[in-house]
Amino acid sequence: MTTITTLEVFDVRFPTSRLLDGSDAMNPDPDYSAAYAVLGTDGGTADGQALDGHALAFTIGRGNDVQVAAIRAMAGHVVGVDVDELAADLGGFARRLVRDSQFRWLGPEKGIAHMAVGAIVNAAWDLAARRAGVPLWRFLAAMSPREIVDVVDFRHISDALSPDEALDLLTAMAPTRAARMAELEAVGYPAYTTGAGWLGYDDAKLERLAAEAVAQGYCQIKLKVGADLATDQRRLRIARSAIGEHTGLAIDANQIWDVDEAIQWVNALAHHDLAWIEEPTNPDDVLGHARIRRAVAPVPVATGEHMHNRVMAKQFLQAGALDVLQIDAARVGGVNENVAMLLLAAKFGVRVCPHAGGVGLCEMVQHLSLFDFVSVSGSMEGRMIEHVDHLHEHFVDPVTVVNGRYRVPAGHGLNARMHPATIERHLFPDGAEWRNT
Repeated sequence: MTTITTLEVFDVRFPTSRLLDGSDAMNPDPDYSAAYAVLGTDGGTADGQALDGHALAFTIGRGNDVQVAAIRAMAGHVVGVDVDELAADLGGFARRLVRDSQFRWLGPEKGIAHMAVGAIVNAAWDLAARRAGVPLWRFLAAMSPREIVDVVDFRHISDALSPDEALDLLTAMAPTRAARMAELEAVGYPAYTTGAGWLGYDDAKLERLAAEAVAQGYCQIKLKVGADLATDQRRLRIARSAIGEHTGLAIDANQIWDVDEAIQWVNALAHHDLAWIEEPTNPDDVLGHARIRRAVAPVPVATGEHMHNRVMAKQFLQAGALDVLQIDAARVGGVNENVAMLLLAAKFGVRVCPHAGGVGLCEMVQHLSLFDFVSVSGSMEGRMIEHVDHLHEHFVDPVTVVNGRYRVPAGHGLNARMHPATIERHLFPDGAEWRNT
């Protein structure tokens, strides 16, 4: 019997604010950070490595210590758990964590508490996939429709998607899964980049990086907007000139506008042929998003990276409040809840383009999109995963993007394992990166 023996959590921070990487209208000086969780066991893998599970909750600096403490507070739910039993019932494991009555009171199912659950649940999936010796997306894609349904918590969403409806959807896709897996192996999955468009970059850097993105094969770039309308007009002209008329150009306001302001601002920018407007207002404002969507059409509305849970996803979809659902690997309660959101999006016919603008998010969320293509939506049309080309060198199995497409990951598990040297150097506040700041 192999047992989970430890839950270690590390406060890892990267000083991205020094070069304004990640800067936007609401977050001008982020330090991309990870509350990094490791589930240790007393067993090993078939190739002789330690059998453990790795995942993280993403933050942007201050407060990462609070997120670390929240993950540690869940240790009683995982230390001592039998790994075979865990792998056989990942749905039940996640529901036990989410339904801890005292801990969930801090949410419920939102914020720091829910992200802590998500980090542990994701680490458990990483552990199970590494135990099986496969990447997480293949681990998911090998599950039967009934097994996939069993990992989902349908409480509070069954009025929009019942277990039987989900089973029918998955069963319909099952006969053609193998062909889509082969297609992924051959061509990968489309990517778009935010790396050119951080708000703190000057015009010359924006122009250079936008042109480079086209040369690298990206189908779309995204610019941060919302600080000043005249500045946005100028930057969008520069970007459109650099990328030409055939590359998508999305904008992201990072929640800064009120509803009426968002409508006016987006309509003033719409002539730049916008691929979407992302997070135009408060991420909790379902009805505000619905009104914006009606008023700025045909510009699509995208949101989801700050969506607390599957219930909010249900409400946005029921209200017709978005055109693009942007799931996030670390914001909600882990793989299980993201599977629920993928199924909801498929039921409502809405495309999914994940958020991945943060440390480790590209590594983790790629698995969800690959699984979605194979087992849920069966489509890559209009779908793409965000890619930000920094900090990947800190991971043992970093993402690979070639000619603007994610290549299927070769490593086992969730690809969230950091190098020990990275953790040591960037540990806050005593790592070498932070000691003299």
